[in-house]
Amino acid sequence: MGKKVKKESETPCKETFEPLPVEGKTPATVVLLLSSPEEDILVKACEAIHAFAEKGDENKVSVLGLGALAPLCHLINHNNKLVRRNAVMALGIMATNSDVKNALKKLDVIPSIIDKLSLEEDVVVHEFATLCLASLSVDFICKVQIFDNKGLPPLIQLLSSPDPDVQKNSIEIIFNLVQVTQPREGYNAINTVVLIKMRSKNLSVSSTSSCYLCFYFLQDLSDLNAEALQVVANCLSDSESFQLIHKGGGLTRLMEFILTPNVSEIQSNAVKCIAKVAQSSENRKLLHEENVEKVLVELLSVADVSVKTATCQAVDAMSFHLASKDSFRDLGGIPAVVQLLNDESLVLKEAATQALSNLTHSNQLNTFAVYEAGGHEILVQQLYGSCPRTVANSAATLGIMAGQEVIRCSILSHGAVQALVEPLKSTNTQVLVNTTQCLAVLACDAEARAELQSAGGLQPLVNLLHSYHKEVLHNVCLAISVCASNEPTAVEMCKFGALEMLQEINQSVNRRSSFSELALISLLNSNLSVKYSLTSHLASSDIISDGFYDAGKVCVCVYATESFVKQKETMGGAVEMEKLHEFPWVLHLSELKFQLQSNVVPIGLIRRGIYCHRALLFKCLVDSIGMSCTLVRGEYNRAWNEVLLLSGNPSSNGRSSQPCCYIVDLMHQPGSLLKANTSAAVQYQTI
Repeated sequence: MGKKVKKESETPCKETFEPLPVEGKTPATVVLLLSSPEEDILVKACEAIHAFAEKGDENKVSVLGLGALAPLCHLINHNNKLVRRNAVMALGIMATNSDVKNALKKLDVIPSIIDKLSLEEDVVVHEFATLCLASLSVDFICKVQIFDNKGLPPLIQLLSSPDPDVQKNSIEIIFNLVQVTQPREGYNAINTVVLIKMRSKNLSVSSTSSCYLCFYFLQDLSDLNAEALQVVANCLSDSESFQLIHKGGGLTRLMEFILTPNVSEIQSNAVKCIAKVAQSSENRKLLHEENVEKVLVELLSVADVSVKTATCQAVDAMSFHLASKDSFRDLGGIPAVVQLLNDESLVLKEAATQALSNLTHSNQLNTFAVYEAGGHEILVQQLYGSCPRTVANSAATLGIMAGQEVIRCSILSHGAVQALVEPLKSTNTQVLVNTTQCLAVLACDAEARAELQSAGGLQPLVNLLHSYHKEVLHNVCLAISVCASNEPTAVEMCKFGALEMLQEINQSVNRRSSFSELALISLLNSNLSVKYSLTSHLASSDIISDGFYDAGKVCVCVYATESFVKQKETMGGAVEMEKLHEFPWVLHLSELKFQLQSNVVPIGLIRRGIYCHRALLFKCLVDSIGMSCTLVRGEYNRAWNEVLLLSGNPSSNGRSSQPCCYIVDLMHQPGSLLKANTSAAVQYQTI
C-alpha cells in the first residue's frame, strides 16, 4: 500500500493507517467504516485494523478506545467469507491484550467464536479464533462459557489441524479448561489427551501443558482406556515432563493402577508406560527409587501374555540401570523371566530373551542366576527358533554366560555348537553378530572346536569373511582366530579359502582390522609351513616338527623333515665365500628329486645343502631339543637363524645384561656367531 499519512488531530494515537481505497485514513475513520454496508470496504477496514493492532499493545488499546470491539464481534458472523475472516483476525490479535480481553468478557462473543471453529472455516480463521479463546480461557467465567457452549469438541477436532499454530492454541485452551473444571457431558477426556500428545510431539513449543493434562487424567484412572495410556507413555518418556508428573504424585498413582486388577489391555499399556519412561537414564533412577522392580516382578506371573510381554520389555529397559539388575535378581525376577521362555507365544519369547540378555550383561551374579534356573538349556533350544530376534537374543545371552567356564561346559553339553551352525547361515545381521560372538567364546574349548568341524560349521563361518558388515566381520575373524588353535581345524578352514580371503581383507584399507590380522596370524601359526612360505619368517616361538616343509616363495621345491635326521655336520661342510659359486648343491638336489620322483625331499637326505637347507635343518634340530631360534628367508636361496644370547659378565648390581641377537653361520664357518646388523652379518644375509 502507499505511503503513510500524517497524524490527524482527532486521534491520540501516534501511528496512522496505510491508505485505503476509501476516503477514511485515520484510525477513527476506519473504525467508523466497520459499519459500512459495502463488503469491499469492510474487508479492507478489518484488514487495516488487524495490521494496525498487530504492531503493539498501544495500538490495540487505541482501537479499543475508538469502539472497534463491538462491530468486530458483529462482523465475525458476516455472510461474506473475507469479511468474516479479516474480522476474526483483527479480533484475535486484539484479544492478546489484557484490556481488550477484559472488555471482551463483558460481551457475549464466545458462542460466535466457537462457531468459527467449524471445519468448514478457513485455517486462518481457526488460527485467530483459537488465539482469541486461548486468551479468554484463563478466566474462570470464560472457561464455563466455553464448556456450556460445547467448545471442547471442535477444539479436539482442531488438534488434528495441519497448522501448528492452531494445534498450539487448541492445546493451551484445553489445558486452561481442565485445570479447574471437570469435563462436562459429551466430552471424552481420554480422546482429548490422545490427540493432544499425538499433536504436541510435532510442535516446537514445550510439552508442559500436555503433560499437565496427562497428570490431570492420572488423578482419576478409573475410566482410562488403552489408547489414552499410550499417550500418557509418550508424555512420560520426556525426562523433563516425567519429573513434573513425578513431583505431583502421578507416577505413584500410575504404579498403583498397574497393580489393580483391570482389563488386560489397559494393564499392558500401563506397563508400556513404564518401559517408555525407562528409556531415559534419569527416569530409570527415579523409577528405581519408586521400587518399580518389585511391581514388574509381580507382573511376570500374571496370566495374560500381553501383560507379561510388556513387563519383559520394561525389565529390559530398566536393566540399563545397574542397581535395577541387582534388584530383579534379589526379588526373584530372573527365574520368572526364564520360565517365560517355555511359553508358546513367540512375541513373549522374544521379549524374555531380550530381557535376559540385558540382565546378564556385565553382571556375573545374574549370569549364574540364569544358569541355576536352567536358562542356558532353554536358550540353546531357542537357537533353533524361527524368530530372528529371539535367536539373536539367545545367542547374545549364551555368549555372555559362556564367559564362565563351569557354565560354558554345561552349555556345550546341551549341544550349543550344533545349534549355532544354522544361524551362521542367516541373512539377519544381528543374528550373525551375536552368533559369531557366542561361537568365539565357546570355541575356547578344544572339544567345541572339534564339534564345530564335525557339525559342518567351519564352512559357513569362513563364508562370512565375505561380509562387509564391520561387526560381523570382526566377530568372524575373532572366532576363526580361536578355532585356528587346533591344527586340523585350521587346515580345514584353509581348505575353504580362509587364508586367501584373510589376505585379501588385510590388503583392503576399508576392511582390514586388528581382528583380521589376528585371524591370519592364528591360521599361519597353526600351519608353520604356510606361514614360512608367505612371510619368510618363523619366530623362536614357532616350533617346527616332522611334517614341516619349505615350499619356497614360489614353490620351486619342498624340503620336508619327514625322515629321521642322523646328521654329522654334513650338507657339504664349510664352503669358502669365494668358492660358493663352485658348490654343487643344485645338481645334488636335482638328483634327489629324480630319485624320489617328487619335489618333496626329506631334509635328512640332503648331503650338499645351501643356506636355506642348512638354516631349516638348524631350526629343526634346535626346536627338537627344546631350545629356540628363528628361521628367516632372504633372497636368492639365502636363509639364516637368529638366536638371543647374553653377552659379557653380569653388571655390578647382579643383574644380567640385555640379550643380544646373533646370526648363526652355518655355511662358511659353521657354528660361529655373527652379531646382528654388523657388516659380517649383513654379508652373510646378502650376496
